[in-house]
Amino acid sequence: MASTSSSHSFTTCVLFLFFLYLSCFFNNLDAKHSITNTHKHKHQHNHNHIHNSPLNPRLYRAFLALQAWKHVIYSDPKNITSNWVGPSVCNYTGIYCAPSLDDPKITVVAGIDLNHADIAGFLPDELAFLCDLSLLHLNSNRFCGIIPKTFSNLTHLYELDLSNNRFVGPFPSVVLSLPSLTYLDLRYNEFEGPLPPELFNKAFDAFFLNNNRFTSSIPRNLGKSKASVMVFANNKFGGCLPESIVNFANTLEELLLINTSISGCLPQQVGFLYKLRVLDVSFNNIVGPIPYSLAGLSHLEQLNLGHNMMSGIVPVGICELPNLVNFTFSYNFFCEEEGICKNLTSKKIAFDDRRNCLPEKALQRSEKECSAKLEHPVDCFELCCVEGGLGNNVSAGSMAIPPSATAPAAMPLSAAPLVAPSHP
Repeated sequence: MASTSSSHSFTTCVLFLFFLYLSCFFNNLDAKHSITNTHKHKHQHNHNHIHNSPLNPRLYRAFLALQAWKHVIYSDPKNITSNWVGPSVCNYTGIYCAPSLDDPKITVVAGIDLNHADIAGFLPDELAFLCDLSLLHLNSNRFCGIIPKTFSNLTHLYELDLSNNRFVGPFPSVVLSLPSLTYLDLRYNEFEGPLPPELFNKAFDAFFLNNNRFTSSIPRNLGKSKASVMVFANNKFGGCLPESIVNFANTLEELLLINTSISGCLPQQVGFLYKLRVLDVSFNNIVGPIPYSLAGLSHLEQLNLGHNMMSGIVPVGICELPNLVNFTFSYNFFCEEEGICKNLTSKKIAFDDRRNCLPEKALQRSEKECSAKLEHPVDCFELCCVEGGLGNNVSAGSMAIPPSATAPAAMPLSAAPLVAPSHP
């Protein structure tokens, strides 16, 4: 009986030790698991800290600017700004970051391209926070209102394209304070009033002002800009093309003055623009002969004098220009063509000579119309122009015909050279 009791006590002791061992074993496993989780959590925390590090001050200001802009966008049918959420502005659609010009180690917002986004809204003052911006392209949207004065803070901006929008007000003079600006595109908006003479003292490579509501006249002193392209078309400037156009002789390659209500004679100085490839002064009130100086424009490819009230001879020097491919002088009162001008087809030059007073040519004006014009020749040396206004001619001893029923119709808005381009 005692033996049985001893055996039972021994078994109980063994089982107790066995369960104590298992308990220690599982406690160790729990401890190891807890330590592993703690290390894992710390690692994840450090990893997240690395990827969510605070923005540099310039990107933070850009974040504030873009959020303020998004707040005043009323329509975004293409959802371009749908991902303008959170501080990672370099991931926003249409926003482009690059190293700062003054410190390559700092990332900044350097460009904005929202061309053809069809966004409606306006430009808030907070865009001035984008002080590192070099490019701002907003072609073909529905932005409206005026250009903020705070744009003067964008001192690195060198390309500004606001074309094909609904901006209003006078010429945005704030752009004249931007020291780096070389490309200005304001076409197809509702800007109005006179152009500031200071515009033509800026070092622009190109500027496009067409299809607005600018009035007054082209400033007499065109300054010393270095522009290669100037487009004034489809405005109501009036007055004459000033002789100071010669200041662009070393750079100007394209001059478009279509439907701008300019009057008077073309100045001889136009012929000194020796780099000119395109000259279009159609749909205006220009009188007098073609300046002989135009025969010196050896690079000229496109010449359009159509829909004016010019008269006299079409000089052979124009028709013999080596690079001329298109010459339009229809709807004027030219009465004679010299030399090869009578047969431009033989030189493979596209031309339009309709509605003039050219003998033996088809589709010309009536004898009555031509006689009335020839009875009142224009003396360009004595002709004076009204400064501003609608471009009526005032003669000093001459008999210039003012705009009348023979004045040209409005230039079609769909003219190919005036379509605002898209930036890549």
